[in-house]
Amino acid sequence: MSKMFSRIAMTNYVVVLLLSLTSLEHGLLFQRVSSLGINYGQVGDNLPPPDKVIQLLGSLHINKTRIYDTNPKVLSSFANSNIELFVTVENQMLPSLVDPQQALQWVTSRIKPFFPATKIGGIAVGNELYTDDDSSLIGYLVPAMTSIHAALVQTGLDKYIQVSTPNSLSVLQESYPPSAGCFRPQVTGVMTQLLSFLHSTKSPFWINAYPYFAYKDSPTKIPLDYVLFNPNPGMVDPYTQYHYDNMLYAQVDAVIFAMARLGFKDIVVGVSETGWPSKGDGDEVGATVANAAVYNKNLLKRQLQSEGTPLRKNMGLDVYLFALFNEDLKPGPTSERNYGLYQPDETMAYNVGLLSSSQSSTSSTNSIVSLTSSASTDITRGKQRLIYFMCIYLLAIHMLIRRRY
Repeated sequence: MSKMFSRIAMTNYVVVLLLSLTSLEHGLLFQRVSSLGINYGQVGDNLPPPDKVIQLLGSLHINKTRIYDTNPKVLSSFANSNIELFVTVENQMLPSLVDPQQALQWVTSRIKPFFPATKIGGIAVGNELYTDDDSSLIGYLVPAMTSIHAALVQTGLDKYIQVSTPNSLSVLQESYPPSAGCFRPQVTGVMTQLLSFLHSTKSPFWINAYPYFAYKDSPTKIPLDYVLFNPNPGMVDPYTQYHYDNMLYAQVDAVIFAMARLGFKDIVVGVSETGWPSKGDGDEVGATVANAAVYNKNLLKRQLQSEGTPLRKNMGLDVYLFALFNEDLKPGPTSERNYGLYQPDETMAYNVGLLSSSQSSTSSTNSIVSLTSSASTDITRGKQRLIYFMCIYLLAIHMLIRRRY
């Protein structure tokens, strides 16, 4: 029996390796990326219903998405989908949720009825409460977070659901070089309270980071390749000697240094929003389909490799792309309505390295789409040759085993 098992196991192993080699040669390396999510905004009058969105996310092998409210229709639709939701408390609700009883009522009516059938992994308390234009609600932030977390403890959900808040990079006074990262003086008090809360609950610090904005504001000073993750000389932080070949990682590390300056060195930082618009107004330099495709495609490659930033090389970076769809009712400049990877009719706005094998030439909703490493150029020929010779070696051993027994 053991000899028979050894032969079968060896045969199966060889088959798996041969299939791996074939996949690499044809650029069909399918992989679910646990660190990658996508923002599912709903500010539009022509978006597909939630059940169609679930099918699209499933076909992309994306199992995390962030929504900007606690829409019961969405929460119900995502039940038993195995897609984890990161839900949001709307900014205007924060003053009332400072009250522990109001927070408990919110959790028992907005979260508990849907959990655990709907996987809710995080609650974002507000979104970008501090900006250069308005900071009127920031004083309510930590008290509301504290009350919501207490309500989760009371209902037994705190073991499964983290509480945090996404911040814009406007909370930073300095971000260049990354080692100079520090918070603005006017938010230092609130940030100290927030970081203390995140540290005690082991929750991440989320940032909405858009290298696009930096490039748009200074296109003659900031190299486009640096913000698009393309090959470029990059920059070296003169104090740490860390080399940065892209702006997003530099922004993340600037936040880590800012937290360290307040005495918090071990809080995880994640990117709750990042993306690039495919269309913009005349003064929105760089907002093109080509740049959007390159930015998101290159970012996906980094996520497939589970890269960390120079400051935390061994720690993968959780990222939520912005966004799943173009949203036609969003206010502001044209770019705000054109961040989506997909049009509302579920056709791709542009290709970011997604392989699709259509089952129907007339319906994009019947396409099988999966995140890939975007062709064998991402896998070195040396690795392919190594797998090939391993297969030959194991096949030879397999033949010897068959002769002996």
